[in-house]
Amino acid sequence: MRLTDYTDYSLRVLLYLTVRGEGLSTIQDISDAYGISKNHLMKVVQQLGELGWVETVRGRNGGLRLAEQTSALTVGEIVRATESDFALVGCFPEQQSERRACVITSHCRLRGALEAARNAFLAELDRHTIGEVAEPHGPLAALLGLSTVIPIVPVASTGGATPAS
Repeated sequence: MRLTDYTDYSLRVLLYLTVRGEGLSTIQDISDAYGISKNHLMKVVQQLGELGWVETVRGRNGGLRLAEQTSALTVGEIVRATESDFALVGCFPEQQSERRACVITSHCRLRGALEAARNAFLAELDRHTIGEVAEPHGPLAALLGLSTVIPIVPVASTGGATPAS
């Protein structure tokens, strides 16, 4: 099974935004991080926004962020929404009208095996959420050029007393 570049880019955008966490990112940020054409990503981001998986903020300081529920989406759900064709061979039902019918279809067991393989592939992708595959964030953030913010925790005041030695 092979996924299209469109699906690959969709997954990459969602991973980037998951790792990025709070704040806004731009298509240019994502393009630079992956070395992908900004024009390709614009179409991807538009669909992800239409699906409600990415929130877009317009304006001078605008950008993108992951919608609240998106990290719970399974990779399988994302792949199904972004792939246009799951027919591995011409005899699958969604392809029959486009090609001439295969003469052995009525007794062919290959079609069933290929269909089972496709279903197993998607079932495995359904076992993983985009949030889970983005863990741990730190190493991915470093590879994507995102600086991880380390919160500064103030040291508790000792009330002027010095620690015992």
